[in-house]
Amino acid sequence: FKIRKKISKKNCKINFNKVFYLVKKSNLKNSIGGYFPVNYEIDDLEILKEFKKKNYQISLPVIKKNFDMDFYKWSFNDPLKINKYGIPEPNSIKLVYPDVILVPLVAFDSNLNRLGYGGGYYDRVIKKLSIKKKILKIGLAFSVQKINNVPVTKYDKKLDYIVTDKYIL
Repeated sequence: FKIRKKISKKNCKINFNKVFYLVKKSNLKNSIGGYFPVNYEIDDLEILKEFKKKNYQISLPVIKKNFDMDFYKWSFNDPLKINKYGIPEPNSIKLVYPDVILVPLVAFDSNLNRLGYGGGYYDRVIKKLSIKKKILKIGLAFSVQKINNVPVTKYDKKLDYIVTDKYIL
């Protein structure tokens, strides 16, 4: 948290073209599920704006009961409500099954494993969406968030790519 705060003050950003290249390469072209950055996570809002300009449908996650989460349509003009964790969420009632999900993380390793906040929300939604269709999972992080080994369980879902301020893994 302290390291992310320090780096985010330096205005480190992820280059949209890096993310767009991965999305284009995947041939999954309809919708992007982003997140509203909190706790000095990589800010994906500029990336989402660029995708919106290219006519992608944008959605954000909404936390449900029992550690469940779904994505709902969102536009930059739409109001947001604050959930129990203090994270802004869309008010939309239009459920979306995004083709691509941008995933925040606390730490990652070179095997594309991620460490989140421990609730398993992203692992569950990745499992649920992967049953419905092929999805692309892109983690966004600062390069300093890389650790040697992320502890994994049978419930943890790997990412397809991790894009940092310095490289793509």
